[in-house]
Amino acid sequence: MQIGFVGLGRMGGNMVHRIRRDSDHEVVAFDFSAEAVKAAEEHGAHAAGSLAELVGKLSAPRAVWIMVPAGEPTEKTIDALLDELEKGDIIIDGGNSKWTDSVDRYTRCKQREVHFVDVGTSGGVWGLEVGYCMMVGGDQEAVDRVAPILDVLAPPDGWARMGGPGAGHFVKMVHNGIEYGLMQAYAEGFELLHKSEYGLDVERIANLWGQGSVVRSWLLELAARAFEADGNDLHALEGYVDDSGEGRWTLQAGIDHDTPMPALSAALFARFSSRGNGDYAARMLAALRNQFGGHAVKAAAGQ
Repeated sequence: MQIGFVGLGRMGGNMVHRIRRDSDHEVVAFDFSAEAVKAAEEHGAHAAGSLAELVGKLSAPRAVWIMVPAGEPTEKTIDALLDELEKGDIIIDGGNSKWTDSVDRYTRCKQREVHFVDVGTSGGVWGLEVGYCMMVGGDQEAVDRVAPILDVLAPPDGWARMGGPGAGHFVKMVHNGIEYGLMQAYAEGFELLHKSEYGLDVERIANLWGQGSVVRSWLLELAARAFEADGNDLHALEGYVDDSGEGRWTLQAGIDHDTPMPALSAALFARFSSRGNGDYAARMLAALRNQFGGHAVKAAAGQ
């Protein structure tokens, strides 16, 4: 089948590469980066210089997969596509959009008689080789039409329809919330190992735990890779951890559904602290201990 692809970054570019490498499906690719479009061409995709050109190179009924950052970039891309697409065409959002936005976009597309499918996509930069796990939301008819592309992108049994509009992105959101907690647990455990009096080799431990341990996982394999690349101390990295929104959305959904999520909340707040966002609170704590108990305080640098 034919598929248009908008957004050729680290994920999108590799997805186009995988489609062309592993199937006969035709891809028409567009990105604002000419270099990214050229790379897609080298993998066998047809280049488009604009969204209008991309749509024009596809035969009706069309399917266009967008892989751009969540929020305004996705919103603007969908608005622009709706001006170009026709009745019966499909828009697939494979980015990390908020599930409530996907529900709204489904409604807006339906008013224009265009199908909308939300695909929560996991796999990162490794997806090119091992495939992408995909959580799909939308009408069954539209999902069935894009199934041949999903079959190529995913490993065996690696995709499934979760339910109606927004379900795919909802499940992916919770997936990422769980990921926050797992990563935080590994980070805390390995810090304790690193600080212990035994002079432990944390790379060796990470590799060991990957052999039959109940805490073995792909994240643990990646931890071992990180230690191998940078050493036990991870000196090349700054302890600054960003978040792209999914943890916050998952925590809010937990609040909305009266679901306790202490692991996620601790993991999310730890990321805030990594950026210095807890500095004022720490100074306040020191000040209070000094005031009520005369406990020693440390003067700030330069004071």
